[in-house]
Amino acid sequence: MTSPAQAKGDRAEREIVSLLRSLSGWPIERRYGAGRSQDSGDLVGLPSCCAQVKDYRDPLRAQRDALLVLPTQQLVSGCDYGVAFIRHRGGRWVAVMTPEQFVTLLREATG
Repeated sequence: MTSPAQAKGDRAEREIVSLLRSLSGWPIERRYGAGRSQDSGDLVGLPSCCAQVKDYRDPLRAQRDALLVLPTQQLVSGCDYGVAFIRHRGGRWVAVMTPEQFVTLLREATG
């Protein structure tokens, strides 16, 4: 049986996958196997990008928790970029990354 927190997380992942697919056209999917020792993020299909998806009551805590695990997940997955998708109250999504991740992405985009 799925816990309420797990069900909420699953819904959030499905929601952001749908949004990202519609915005990008990429074949993005949820990555299954949460909690595995070699965790490489929540989503598959974002080019060179490791992603965390969080839907907490406190979006600042969600941001902190996601940014804490992203560097390790990037290393495990071999991705160049890392991003956290945080769902805010009312259903608004934001993408969060460290300044280092942002500059790496911007350099590649403009290089």
